Amino acid sequence: MRIAMISEHASPLATLGGVDAGGQNVHVAALSTALARRGHQVRVYTRRDDPDLPPRVGFADGVDVVHLDAGPPAPVSKDLLLPFIPDLAAGARADWERFRPDLVHSHFWMSGVAALTAADDWAVANAPMPVVHTFHALGVVKRRHQGALDTSPPEREWLEPDVGRRADGIVATCSDEAFELRNLGVDRRSITVIPCGVDLDHFTPDGPADPRRARYRVLSVGRLVPRKGVGTVIEAVAALAQQGVDLELIVVGGGAEADDRTDPELERLRGIAERSGAAARIELRGRLPQAELPTLYRSADLVLCTPWYEPFGIVPLEAMACGVPVVASSVGGLIDSVVDGRTGRHVPPRDVEAIASVVQSLLDDETERDRLGANGRRRMLSRYSWDRVAADTERCYRSVVARVRGAGAGVARAAAEPDDGATTIRRSEARR
Repeated sequence: MRIAMISEHASPLATLGGVDAGGQNVHVAALSTALARRGHQVRVYTRRDDPDLPPRVGFADGVDVVHLDAGPPAPVSKDLLLPFIPDLAAGARADWERFRPDLVHSHFWMSGVAALTAADDWAVANAPMPVVHTFHALGVVKRRHQGALDTSPPEREWLEPDVGRRADGIVATCSDEAFELRNLGVDRRSITVIPCGVDLDHFTPDGPADPRRARYRVLSVGRLVPRKGVGTVIEAVAALAQQGVDLELIVVGGGAEADDRTDPELERLRGIAERSGAAARIELRGRLPQAELPTLYRSADLVLCTPWYEPFGIVPLEAMACGVPVVASSVGGLIDSVVDGRTGRHVPPRDVEAIASVVQSLLDDETERDRLGANGRRRMLSRYSWDRVAADTERCYRSVVARVRGAGAGVARAAAEPDDGATTIRRSEARR
């Protein structure tokens, strides 16, 4: 099968740890590679954000990354990319004349707009192009938790549900997301729940561990944006340190700015650490390549992942694959992946006292930590390998292709208004 992936802001080639580079990049890269191992050909279409990038890059055997001209060839926040989506759609559609995909799988809502636009144009002169979509995050959830801090374009409020209703198949990464999609009017019969995966050969319990400076070590790993709740983690660790617990916190990840020394979120976190009186116990290590993460995970007693909300969350999978228990907010995808009392513990988001209490209880019980860590590794082996995820995704693809080709058209799009590649954007602007 020839598979066209569209991931407008999250390239498999990106450096992880920045504000717009994280779990989606890992997901697209790993899923594409795993699908190629199953004999498929994959092209990932993403936006050119550097003038020196070649038009096409071989990423892995059977996987190419195609850089499309859509907006300036420079980094642009994903929340500012909507005006460039028609060009992205046109670029993908043009390349399909050579690639001739059997299906397109879009990632994130703007990629969905591009995929549906290109697929509708393709269907004018060719067979219907089946579209499968993965949201990775939902605007309605983001607005609920961030309110006025949400920087999404206003058009997301209606364009995102439209993608869900018009796509031929939806891959939701957790049961909470499937519930939210049904509330947005997405047909439950089009939704398949398939989690993200983890590289079980890279993230393992065995191997070298980073040296520690205290009796206990806890980690926070991920993009440094306020919703990730790292400030709450710092406050909880500081409270324990003030009670005499000999522990250290390592924070891994970068902020929105290229220079971490001037990034506002990093400045805020440094301020929290200083005011807590426990700054000596807290290290903001910055961005780290994936290659170095297993060594760091293995050095930890616990990994703390306490966001306000989380569409899925790759970090808990990596930690559990390394045999480390996870303390996670009981939100979004973390409810599915981290089993409370079996592979880790759930805590309320933004609750410093609750987090500190759970961390203290686990640090006091090495036997319980070992049990949770071993269970986490077994859970990853049984359900979260990328080969398992790719096999489940392939089954979804084949079901969608058979249904669309059998019907002669994408049923969900049959009554949709024809789109010239810019009509969707113009229509959304008219509603402002």
